[in-house]
Amino acid sequence: MKVTAVRDVPFGEWSSTVLVLRDEGYSFFDWLTAVDQTDATAETQGEDAVAGFDIYCHLARVAAPGSLESVLLRTRAPEGLPVPSITGAFPGAAWHERETFEMFGIEFDGFTDRSGEGLRPLLLPDGFEGYPLRKSFVLTSRASKPWPGAKEPGEGHGGGAPSRRRVQAPGVPGPEWGPR
Repeated sequence: MKVTAVRDVPFGEWSSTVLVLRDEGYSFFDWLTAVDQTDATAETQGEDAVAGFDIYCHLARVAAPGSLESVLLRTRAPEGLPVPSITGAFPGAAWHERETFEMFGIEFDGFTDRSGEGLRPLLLPDGFEGYPLRKSFVLTSRASKPWPGAKEPGEGHGGGAPSRRRVQAPGVPGPEWGPR
C-alpha cells in the first residue's frame, strides 16, 4: 500500500473534487468525519485561517492487483455554512454524514439516504441537546458532581486513609540533586 496522499480542497470545490476522484478510479469510499477548528486564529493556523470545521474524506482505489492507493481530502467549512453532500457520488457516505451532523451540528446540502427523511439523529438518545464533539460542548456530569474516584490514596471524601510515598519516574533525579 502506498502512502496516503493528503489533498487540501477549497470549500467551493469539495463535491466536484470527490466526483473527479471517483471518476479517476477512487471508487471505494472509506470514511468521512470532521474536526472542530472553530477556535482557529492567525496565530495557531496561519494568517489566512478561517474558523470552522475541517471535513475529511478518505477514498481508495485498486491501482493494480495487490496495490491499493488512497487519498485523504480535507476542506475547511466555515461555521454555519452547509457542506455539499457526497451521497450522490457515494451512497455509503450517508451514515457518516448523519453522524457528523449529529455530533458536530454540520448540515450537508443535498443529503439523501433514499429514505426521504433527510438528516436526522443516528446515535444519541431522543431529546439529546447539543453537539458532543464540538470543543464548546460542556460535559455537564463533570460540572455538576465531583469525580467519584480519588487521584491518590488519602484524597477524596474521607481523608482518613494514609498517603503513600510519591514515586519519581526512572531517570529523574531526586530533590537533593542539583545546585543549592
